[in-house]
Amino acid sequence: MSENHNSSTISSSSHVNPTFTFNSVVDSDDDINNNSPNDDIIDDPDNNNNSISLQAAPMNELHKIRHRRMSLLTDFNDPFSSAEVYYGPQKNPVKRTNSSKKLHFRNKSRTMSVFGNVSDFKKGALKHYPIKRRGSEDDTYSSSQGDRQFFIEDVDSTLEELLGNEDTDSNFQITIEDRGPKVLKVGTANSGGYKFINVRGTYNLSNLLQELTIAQSFGRHQIFLDEARINENPVNRLTRLITHQFWNSLTRKVDLDNVAQIAMDEKIDTPGAKIPRIYVPYGCEDQYAFYIEAVQKNPSIKLEVEYLPKKITPEYVKSINEIPGLLALAMEKHIDPSTGEKTLISYPYCVPGGRFNELYGWDSYLIALGLLESNKVDVARGMVEHFIFEIEHYGKILNANRSYYLCRSQPPFLTDMALAVFEKIGGKSNPSAIRFLKKSFATAIKEYKTVWMAEPRLDPITGLSRYHPDGLGIPPETEPEHFDAILTPYAKKHNVTIPEFRDLYNDGTIKEPALDEFFLHDRAVRESGHDTTYRFEGVCAYLATIDLNSLLYKYEIDIADFVEEFFDNKYVDPFDGTTTDSQYWRAAAGKRKNTINKLMWDKESGFFYDYNTQVRQRTSYESATTFWALWAGMATQEQADIMVAKALPRLEVLGGLVACTEESRGPLSVTRPSRQWDYPFGWAPHQILAWDGLCRYGYTGIATRLSYRWLYMMTKAFVDYNGIVVEKYDVTRGTDPHRVDAEYGNQGADFKGVAREGFGWVNTSYLLGLKYQNLHARRALGSCIPPVPFFNRLKPEERRNYGFEY
Repeated sequence: MSENHNSSTISSSSHVNPTFTFNSVVDSDDDINNNSPNDDIIDDPDNNNNSISLQAAPMNELHKIRHRRMSLLTDFNDPFSSAEVYYGPQKNPVKRTNSSKKLHFRNKSRTMSVFGNVSDFKKGALKHYPIKRRGSEDDTYSSSQGDRQFFIEDVDSTLEELLGNEDTDSNFQITIEDRGPKVLKVGTANSGGYKFINVRGTYNLSNLLQELTIAQSFGRHQIFLDEARINENPVNRLTRLITHQFWNSLTRKVDLDNVAQIAMDEKIDTPGAKIPRIYVPYGCEDQYAFYIEAVQKNPSIKLEVEYLPKKITPEYVKSINEIPGLLALAMEKHIDPSTGEKTLISYPYCVPGGRFNELYGWDSYLIALGLLESNKVDVARGMVEHFIFEIEHYGKILNANRSYYLCRSQPPFLTDMALAVFEKIGGKSNPSAIRFLKKSFATAIKEYKTVWMAEPRLDPITGLSRYHPDGLGIPPETEPEHFDAILTPYAKKHNVTIPEFRDLYNDGTIKEPALDEFFLHDRAVRESGHDTTYRFEGVCAYLATIDLNSLLYKYEIDIADFVEEFFDNKYVDPFDGTTTDSQYWRAAAGKRKNTINKLMWDKESGFFYDYNTQVRQRTSYESATTFWALWAGMATQEQADIMVAKALPRLEVLGGLVACTEESRGPLSVTRPSRQWDYPFGWAPHQILAWDGLCRYGYTGIATRLSYRWLYMMTKAFVDYNGIVVEKYDVTRGTDPHRVDAEYGNQGADFKGVAREGFGWVNTSYLLGLKYQNLHARRALGSCIPPVPFFNRLKPEERRNYGFEY
């Protein structure tokens, strides 16, 4: 919460749908859960779809702004985005200045009838007066407007009381699984904390827990807290948190003060990993000097700075697995304003969250879409700059910028990512944007040629590409016991313990060709981004996948358009000197499309399948990545129609698209446990790309339906489980979809009190999914109405908007 705003500013919730704020006219009650997500939402009394929040405005201005209409929500800032606006002054309210008293103590509290909270003579002033409810013992007319405030006299003791009463499972969260009384008394601001109001229900109490936790982290002992903050519509609340808090919490920017902290890595537990370390690419002398300066200025950080060799081989990468480190990223030169000296500052970037505290490959593309939606263009652009740097100095866009990822890439999205940023920074009207695009595409072309269209990733017979990275030994970033089931028979064969066998195998003392092939495929699975799935187990490096080849088709089309528009249809590659035109790239795309249609398309089932280049036959694993062909624009309209008719029904479930069909995954057992990229789990990238692909082929209604399913599942978990947003979901479960029993668990679930990050691409999916929803759907999501009841209640003419009558 870093943005500061004047407390007298008239503010509106910075959400797509303003009527979801609780600062419009609502009936007030002493039980806050009367405005819970399952209650009806009351619209602005003027029916203008706008509402305002009166945050510490001068008393003589209140009558001027109460009924003001607003034309553009972007004209106003989020009223809760800084600590001061959020909590008010840090002193006791009875000692505030006169002007402050006028706001919070106007119309000394009057006891209303217990059957209503507004006297009858005032009803005429309201165009829409809701059904009477039992009123508060400490209510005023202003309370009925929804701007009531609480006064928490002692944050620490209130937090202790709240957790002691409600957190019955002692996980520092308040969820539907807790068995507390689900009620807490809090003092009101206009009584100076003397009178109380009951806060009731899981959602409201969990929101109170979150607000108190944040207040405590700010060092606050007393706070004022808006009622609207506690019963805030969950759609608005989650949107606000993503936009104003989660992205900030996930953003990193390397400098002299934080490089050692960022370099630390919790995924590796070797003695050498305890020391923060950064590896600098060969030839980057300015960066090497920068990090040496960091060590000299602060020797206590014990940062080790290492130069990488000019040629990075799998043998070298394996040799440093015991002393892993952060890989340097792109930096730009700045002048230190205090000293006038030149220095380096990295471009900003976002990490996915959880244990993933570095710049990842395809995560960054999905995150960038959400950043651009939130107008955080500098961070999205920074990640493109980092990818350009990685291709130039490490030879590829890395799985992530850690030393043990040097041999692995991830699904390629650079051209579309650069185009999205390009449009956001001015497009063709901005010369700087054009230079940025040219640099990005020149690097993407290099990546295309040297990574994806070069062996071993290229299959020379079909011309299709595979996930097929280099590398030796056991991937070090996994938990020590992760491969025990695989290694046990080999350890027994050599009469050693599993830890001993790991060391002997990694240093090459023991040779096991079958194990070498297993880890070849394991590394390929990790390069695919789909780690792990039975779709890829033991075969991934041999598969020309529909996802990868759809992305490369998109590269070829994007490059063709780029060459035609910005190079007058003649492009000289600065890396290898070759000259190409748009026809060359369109021909490459056409050839890939024809090969895919011949080898991977199945009209009978409506799926694009992977193709095994080793045995020269198509697989039969039904994956949600079939819709990537639509996202890339590679499918014909006929193929799209068949996919919607045949493949979609096999993948559509309660919470959207499932990663694969249950039949493809096969039966589970003790020796065949669930995999996280298989049924019944669903992932944000699959949803986002499918929504966009379906819209491309005229199926916007189906995209709207699928996005409602996904958003409902996210919102319901957010409401019931203390504001949780996680890496993936069980899309077949309606009660606790965040609970995933596959390997690795679920990133984003392990927090105390308040979730501060969400998870990168899931944050994006919420923002993008809401763009498909109209006001009616947003209200239903705010009330947590499940998909089937919501769809069944639609009027016949509305059903087409959700793809039911194509």
